[in-house]
Amino acid sequence: ANKRIGNILKKAEADEAVQAQVDGALLQEPAEQSLYAAMQQTVPQADAQFDAGDYTASLQTLARLREPVDAFFDGVMVNAEDAALRRNRQGLLKTLHLAMNRVADLSRLAQ
Repeated sequence: ANKRIGNILKKAEADEAVQAQVDGALLQEPAEQSLYAAMQQTVPQADAQFDAGDYTASLQTLARLREPVDAFFDGVMVNAEDAALRRNRQGLLKTLHLAMNRVADLSRLAQ
């Protein structure tokens, strides 16, 4: 998922700067709403674990997002034609990508 998110963001950022911002009012699809809700609970906990130096726990906490992330990719068209929806969905992914790569650049694990 991290690699897929990185690829989507790389393409998006070639066209415009992607901000790690999400407008909850623009979340239309159930899968993006579920991912956002899961992130609202999970990311602060992972951040607290990271800040306490417990990097393993931080990554394990973020790993709980696997199902909502998979559902997001199955049910949501990230690059929607509507620019506001597209930016919001990219912002959701950017927020997740920053959280996932806080401990280490996970894309290096695939090499």
